Parts: sequence; C-alpha cells; structure tokens
Amino acid sequence: MKKLQVVLIGIGIASVAGLYLLPKVVVDNEATGAKMEEGAEATTAVTESHENTLSSENKAQAAQLISKFRTAPSVEEKVAAAQVLAGIYKEEGIFDSAAYYWSEASSLWPDNLFLIEEAGKANYDAFSFALDKNKVEVLAEKTRGFLNKVLEKDPTRLDLKSKIAMTYVSSANPMQGITLLREILEADPKNEDGLFNMGVLSMQSGQYDRAIGRFEELVKAHPQNIQGQFYLGVSYFESKEKNKAKAQFELVKKMTQDPMILESIQGYLDQL
Repeated sequence: MKKLQVVLIGIGIASVAGLYLLPKVVVDNEATGAKMEEGAEATTAVTESHENTLSSENKAQAAQLISKFRTAPSVEEKVAAAQVLAGIYKEEGIFDSAAYYWSEASSLWPDNLFLIEEAGKANYDAFSFALDKNKVEVLAEKTRGFLNKVLEKDPTRLDLKSKIAMTYVSSANPMQGITLLREILEADPKNEDGLFNMGVLSMQSGQYDRAIGRFEELVKAHPQNIQGQFYLGVSYFESKEKNKAKAQFELVKKMTQDPMILESIQGYLDQL
C-alpha cells in the first residue's frame, strides 16, 4: 500500500469525528439533502518554514534542491528539482509544500499534462489535510483548476472527477459535489472512489443505513480497501448492529498489522 494511503487511513481512523466537520448535506437519492494570500512571496515563506521540520536525513538534500530550483539556468533542471522536492515533502507528510513544488513545476511547463495532473493531485492531498478554512478554500480552487484541465483532455478520468467532487462538498455549494459523485456512480456503479466518498458522506450526515449500503457495495467490489472495510464496521457499530460490527472489525484485524488501525479497532471492540 502506498505510504499516503496508510497516512490517510491513520488520520481517518484516529478520529472519525473529523467527518462531522463537513457541512451536513444530503447524500442519497431517497433523502434530499479573509482569503489566504496566494502571492509568490507568501507561498515561498510557507514552504521555507517547513524546511526545519524535515528529518535530518532529508534536510540537507532538500536545501541543495531548493538552491538548484531557484538558480538552475534551464526549465528542465528547475522542473526536475521541483519534482524531487515534492516527493521529499510528500514522503514526510508536508503536503502543502509538496503541492507548492508541483504547482511551480506545472507553471514552468504549462502544457505538460503530467505535471498538471500531479499538481492537481498534490493540491488535493494538501486540501484533504488542511484545517484552516481559508487555506481549504484556496487549495480546493487550485485542485479544481489543475484537474479540470486534465478532464478537458480525458473526460473518462473518474478518479480525478471524484477528487473535484470532494472539494465541493466542503464548499458553499456541497450539492455540486454530491451531483458529481452520483454522475460517477451512474457511469461506473462499482467505482471505488465514488462508493467510498458517498459512504463517508452518509456517515457524516448520520445516515448510517445508507453508509452501510455504500460500504457493502465497496468491499464487495474492492475487498482490499481497508478504509472501506473499517468504516463499514463503524457504520454497523453506529447502527447498533453489534454482531456485524464485531465480525467486521475482526475481519479488518486480519487484513492489517498497522498499530494505529488495530488500536482504533480495539477501542470499538471494547465497547461491544
């Protein structure tokens, strides 16, 4: 499993309460449901502030790459340095800095769809972890700006459409995100991202019966989706289906050795 996925799972199961920070929106057919500075100086200052938080093994390499990024004579060299820097920051969970360097790489080579897509996905990662409201809004807008360019060239990229949908869910127009997720599932009823996100949003709105349906569909089609397996257990638990919850949590225990996941599961099992 990719490191980012492990981090996301850890964050998710550490506190399901985080779901309730989202707006209370309707997610299924049966039920209706002071801006951050964006200038180069501000963004650079934010990024530089993270240099001291890098591990010692990466700090020296990052410093060299930052110098190369700033002074390299060719676009190709700058882009190469930016990509490696983004990888270092992502590896250490500093997602806004990773997004900054992917965005810079894309601006240096604006017709390169690979860089555009990576910038969009990196901004989405940063958006997913951001807590400040203004920062969330800025990162959501940047995510949509990059990923929509890719979708214009390839409308079949439902994975990117799902990310765009989730940026709307926490916005002033959450139903736009729900509509996009429904469109994804109409096009692909077994779509992993679509089922997962609709399940999470059902949990967020307290519709655990709907969440169970979504997560059951998800794990049937994608049994290795540990997040879905875990949230199915949580949904059973919240729906007072104790036997199903216990069986589900025991299943997830067999699927992973991650201590954070196991600790969270044990917390639920102790309550059953």
